[in-house]
Amino acid sequence: MSEFKVGIDIGSTAAKAAVLKDGELVKTILMDTGYNSRETAERIYQQLQQEVLQGQETRFVATGYGRISVPYADKTVTEISCHGKGAAWLFGKDGTVIDIGGQDTKGIRIKKGRVMNFIMNDKCSAGTGKFLEIMTNRLGLLSRELSEEARKGQPVEISSMCTVFAESEVISLIGKGTPREDIACGVIHSVVKKVTTLLSSVESDCYFLTGGLCEDAYLREQLEKTLGCPVETTPLARYAGAIGAALQG
Repeated sequence: MSEFKVGIDIGSTAAKAAVLKDGELVKTILMDTGYNSRETAERIYQQLQQEVLQGQETRFVATGYGRISVPYADKTVTEISCHGKGAAWLFGKDGTVIDIGGQDTKGIRIKKGRVMNFIMNDKCSAGTGKFLEIMTNRLGLLSRELSEEARKGQPVEISSMCTVFAESEVISLIGKGTPREDIACGVIHSVVKKVTTLLSSVESDCYFLTGGLCEDAYLREQLEKTLGCPVETTPLARYAGAIGAALQG
């Protein structure tokens, strides 16, 4: 009989699920978390039952910001542990995980599949996905367009460590007629600067970019340039937390 293990990662912005069948990744799900995490978890469950599980015996493990909102979870596990295990499974070597989430940014040093050290910025949204979302909206862009614009520009200085004050800086730059691509470039460079500063206590000679920004090529390139080390990623890295949760099933 096949063995199914499912990881559910309910983040502040996006909810992810990963299904392992006999140790092989066979299904992923991605949807907006929305207002009600419990309803989101239920939608994931129904989709999994219809498309993959079909009533078969399964072990569920929940992680992330909304992990307590998954009533069918057999257990819950911290994000740090899950992202570390998920990244180790995806990349198969030692290094430091960079996870830029909606509300926090994490740096996780992993060795032989185990978390050795970590650092997390959860005091301010600067340097997180929420920061990028606010700045993108202020510039009248879609999320996929921010890096496209940034690649064409020259970075202007956005110095504030606070998202609210940084937004005021952006408004001032817009008022001065600063080209939008230059502001977009400044926004990306501001995030990269904050992330690399955070990573100083979990330095490595190899980094893995996970989470919702894993497919942002320009951000990854700038992280590599600033860190002076390779930053590896894959489209599946978006599901690192969910994969790590499933592995702990």
